[in-house]
Amino acid sequence: MLQNKKNVFWEALIMTVAIFVVGLFLGMTIETTNSNKINNLYIASEISLVDATTISQLAEEESIGCESIKETKINFANKVYEEAKQLEIYETSGKLTSGLKLLHKKYDLLRTILWISSEKSLERCENYNLIVYLYEYESEDLEVKATQKVWSRILSDVTQEKENILLLPIAADEDLSSLNILLDKYEIETLPALVINNQDIVYNIENSKSLDEFLIN
Repeated sequence: MLQNKKNVFWEALIMTVAIFVVGLFLGMTIETTNSNKINNLYIASEISLVDATTISQLAEEESIGCESIKETKINFANKVYEEAKQLEIYETSGKLTSGLKLLHKKYDLLRTILWISSEKSLERCENYNLIVYLYEYESEDLEVKATQKVWSRILSDVTQEKENILLLPIAADEDLSSLNILLDKYEIETLPALVINNQDIVYNIENSKSLDEFLIN
């Protein structure tokens, strides 16, 4: 009888360890797969960003039409927005690891570069609106999270209602040196905030119509 109890104990222990090891392996596999998928998204975004940045550098050339510049930038921003939604799915599907945080930070750096590169094209071409949405990525404040969720919905409505919107959502609490310089330049006091056409700073929006007075065309 005692021997049988020992056998049952060891069988249960072995089964528990096996389940733990399998679960750990699956978790690591899923995490690696997600990271690889996100890396692929970033690689694709970097290629598009090089194209958009090159167009911005050519903005002073009269042979390059403003319509081409607008379409390239808006198409890129829309693509990044859709990819960012995929990133959000990966982040909320499991534990937010340091690897995913770094990938998110890289994404924000790409969009910061696009923001900087848009300055020249905005000076020459006034056929589109640049809306930079600065928000808190790691905030634990429920009120801030709720506000940002509402803002995201409103800004999504704006892009659906108007065709000439270049929307760049950027996490402003990622400690990026280039982004911090821009935050100082535009004297951003609190988050969330909008920088519209590199001129107007907005800290409060109620609906999509709230931005009409700041937009051109």
